[in-house]
Amino acid sequence: MKTIITFIIVFGILVLVHEFGHFFFAKRSGILVREFAIGMGPKIFAHQGKDGTTYTIRILPIGGYVRMAGMGEDETELAPGMPLSVELNEQEEVVKINTSKKVQLTNSIPMEMLAADLEKELFIKGYVNGDESEEITYKVNHDATIIEQDGTEVRIAPIDVQFQSAKLWQRMLTNFAGPMNNFILALVLFTVYVFMQGGVTYTNTNLIGGIQPDSPAEKASLKADDRIVSIDGKSVDDWNDFTKIIQDSPDKELNLMVESAGKTREVDITPKSQKSGKQEIGVIGILPPKKTGLADKLLGGVQTTLSSSMQIFKALKSLFTGFSLDKLGGPVMMFQMSAEASKAGINTVIWLMAMLSVNLGIINLLPIPALDGGKIVLNIFEGLRGKPLSQEKEGLLTLIGFGFIMLLMVLVTWNDIQRFFF
Repeated sequence: MKTIITFIIVFGILVLVHEFGHFFFAKRSGILVREFAIGMGPKIFAHQGKDGTTYTIRILPIGGYVRMAGMGEDETELAPGMPLSVELNEQEEVVKINTSKKVQLTNSIPMEMLAADLEKELFIKGYVNGDESEEITYKVNHDATIIEQDGTEVRIAPIDVQFQSAKLWQRMLTNFAGPMNNFILALVLFTVYVFMQGGVTYTNTNLIGGIQPDSPAEKASLKADDRIVSIDGKSVDDWNDFTKIIQDSPDKELNLMVESAGKTREVDITPKSQKSGKQEIGVIGILPPKKTGLADKLLGGVQTTLSSSMQIFKALKSLFTGFSLDKLGGPVMMFQMSAEASKAGINTVIWLMAMLSVNLGIINLLPIPALDGGKIVLNIFEGLRGKPLSQEKEGLLTLIGFGFIMLLMVLVTWNDIQRFFF
């Protein structure tokens, strides 16, 4: 249960922070956000704010999404012959359209719709109260709402508040805002992690920062602030030098020259064998030194974010030089990592969330249609060309990109299942 809760929290925060980036900049750009949803699936709560956005909570507590006006598949379909009801204001304008059988409006007029335009001309036409002898046309208010078939009430999407009506730079910023929020979240989490760790480790020194209890180092009387000068006669200058020698020497006695309080002494120590993945490595129970100043901790958060980003870029590069599904991970792997993190404690959970946030930000910027990066490429293409790609071509590209992502997700998930369970 703890693992499931950890997975839901980690995945949910990552997606919601991402979507909030799109939401925030869309609103600032004059784009109508029709719905901001927390969770997926059937809704259990809905509230329409004064800003025109319907805020919903949905039954599956995994992530969420943002529906922006003019994003094609998110628009409500009104088909000729559809039975519905409308509510009018004092000016005889339609202020509410009900297409749901789940909702009954007390002061509404039932009609069979013949034609409607909720984007440009803003009208709805049909037979009222079953009288087919006369067609009635109503003007639709610019800020009218429509109750969808599942009972969710959202604003209609006139052309002036649709995504494509915003300026090009505003649309680019809205597309980039999701990944940007993930980078910001990662920076905040990595900084919190560094503070919780008490500082940022540094490795360009041969100084010992701490000793673990009941370790070979404690039994050999090594102490914090001792300096390892050499191992088996080989001079060592920094942390990476001597930890590599130790890790390569499980159960093998080593001779250390240690400088302590201005004096040098010899120490014989045997690294304890410990399993790391599929390998046996040697450990003696020493900890690296830390920089504990406020500026060091803040800078450590930035450096950790940058180094994590570089790791992901290297991983992506390796995919192009030698593709393998084993280099990718899907929801199953994420669940497995959440399980391990929840056992290790809150520090590890925060580190995992930060790492996944960087990952999500970078992956979303890949120039693949259906991802934010693919949309930004289309924005750049529009800027160079002077006009946007037709909606049909953009929709086809998005469909191809979405299909590719879904196929890859299925293959990765199946591969993860094979690795972890079989």
